[in-house]
Amino acid sequence: MTAQLIDGNALSKQLRTEVATRAQALKAKGITPGLAVVLVGDNPASQVYVRNKVKACEDSGLHSVLEKYEATMTEADLLARVEALNNDPAIHGILVQLPLPAHIDAQKVIEAISPAKDVDGFHIASAGALMTGMPGFWPCTPYGCIKMLESIGYDLRGKHAVVIGRSNIVGKPMALMLLQKDATVTVAHSRTQNLKALTQQADVIVAAVGKRNVLTADMVKPGAVVLDVGMNRNDEGKLCGDVDFEGVKEVASHITPVPGGVGPMTITMLLVNTLEAAERASK
Repeated sequence: MTAQLIDGNALSKQLRTEVATRAQALKAKGITPGLAVVLVGDNPASQVYVRNKVKACEDSGLHSVLEKYEATMTEADLLARVEALNNDPAIHGILVQLPLPAHIDAQKVIEAISPAKDVDGFHIASAGALMTGMPGFWPCTPYGCIKMLESIGYDLRGKHAVVIGRSNIVGKPMALMLLQKDATVTVAHSRTQNLKALTQQADVIVAAVGKRNVLTADMVKPGAVVLDVGMNRNDEGKLCGDVDFEGVKEVASHITPVPGGVGPMTITMLLVNTLEAAERASK
């Protein structure tokens, strides 16, 4: 059995078309969904991410503002800028690109963003909403994973899901989202003993640790669904995930590739969150 690919590019395209349609409906009411992206410093990877986010906004009919600042910007100046964006009615979502320069407390900056505009889903109020099942913004990468499972019609009720990774950005929110969908969830991490014994029982595996080949074919139950959130480089310098793709695809029923899997979904869910923020503000 060779696994079916869950194509993140194709699903992203479909979801972005829906975003554009909903954005048009808002524009007819005189509201253009707006995202402000704030970049401090000149981290090359951050510059690429930011460019892609701004372009995705424009392509989907959203208004996007990119604010670039020198790495020497003070924490106080950045907090003042965030506050100004909180009070700007044309801006519905605020994203401060991480990492920030070492002299700026990233958590303090995230907490300064209004929860109503926290389209990254990193604010403590967003985390609390997810924890308690209240309306809020879900972090984009795990939200994208849920959409990928929905796209193949996968019913999580009663299924055993293993999440490898416990970061605040992917692992922890992923586990909570899977719980909301009535899955039984195990969270594994760098201190987990005998990971293989856990993953061999799993109906769904989400690999999100940033380590190559953390999941190999002998660790996967035949027919399991595997979502690879990792972003690494192999020995040839090519992009690869956390999963041994060539081996695992011969055992799993569905698998996400890297690149072209979860990656495109992250920016797409940022657009969805920004649109939802605008829709909520319009009511």
